[in-house]
Amino acid sequence: REPVELDEGGISECLNGKVVLITGAGGSIGSELCRQVARYGPSKIVLYELSEFNLYTIEQELGEKFPHLPLVRLIGDVKDLEHLRSVVGKYKPQVVFHAAAYKHVPLMEEDHNAWACLRNNTLGTYNTCLAASEHGAERFVLISTDKAVNPTNVMGATKRAAELVISHMAGQGHATRFMAVRFGNVLGSSGSVIPKFKEQIAKGGPVTVTHPDITRYFMTIPEAARLVVQAGVMGQGGEVFVLDMGEPVRIVDLARDMIRLAGHSDKEIGIRFTGLRPGEKLYEELFSGSDRSLRTPVSRLLLARLDDTAAARGVPEWLEDCRTAVGDGDGANGRSRELLRRLLGAEFRAQR
Repeated sequence: REPVELDEGGISECLNGKVVLITGAGGSIGSELCRQVARYGPSKIVLYELSEFNLYTIEQELGEKFPHLPLVRLIGDVKDLEHLRSVVGKYKPQVVFHAAAYKHVPLMEEDHNAWACLRNNTLGTYNTCLAASEHGAERFVLISTDKAVNPTNVMGATKRAAELVISHMAGQGHATRFMAVRFGNVLGSSGSVIPKFKEQIAKGGPVTVTHPDITRYFMTIPEAARLVVQAGVMGQGGEVFVLDMGEPVRIVDLARDMIRLAGHSDKEIGIRFTGLRPGEKLYEELFSGSDRSLRTPVSRLLLARLDDTAAARGVPEWLEDCRTAVGDGDGANGRSRELLRRLLGAEFRAQR
């Protein structure tokens, strides 16, 4: 497909000379956001990252490519509200890109990880929103996923809940404009299908695919990051932006193409179907039935106006119940699933 054409002038106006905070700054999306943001001349980038190695890696790269750009390198956890408040209060970022999240569906679907996923993906988003709004950030952009649409797994449900946090915060009259960006699978991101297929082909196969009919939407890491930056400029508050990613790709066709491009035939390297993993869908959706899909002035960039039920769903009370549940140790995992069902109702099509 044709690459998205950006409003370069608008982006420059939004980022040039500004302090920008990026959570999850060393991850696949976060690090590309750092690269994209750095091009527009911010006064400072605050790198907020839990992984020491990832933080070191992106800091070294940015230091080489943008030697005059001031960087603040912080080991930090979005689950730690008081640390976030301290950081945001000290550096006063005008723009916040919230990329920190747990993303691996089968891992988060395991019973003993559900509470960690809810605490990180949903409460971590709320914590970052609170810190940003309390200290006068102009814009806040959540990185969301197509797995948040009619979620069938804990990871997707926690990201849908995070979108509702954005909707709630946008309706509270804060000076900060809260918005989200929803996109599909990112080519080459850590733990994604292409690096896995490459490794399996290099070992002589077989290449493992969960189901013959499984499909996914794909985009490149730079494309995803550019979409996030553009959304940060366009958003007025309460929106979810979605990239029109064209047609979904059959994963088995992707596997066959990669085998062929590596110089092998289907007979030399076979494909083995392993069955859908817990929480996995055959296909992903970009919009839920309650979202209103609208065009934007930017080609291939769509807008999903979230339903206005955040208040009716009792999001503030629900968030407080989450804090109690996830801080309670034993039994927190089961309560996490119950809480997600309570907030999302029939929208959460849990497979268990």
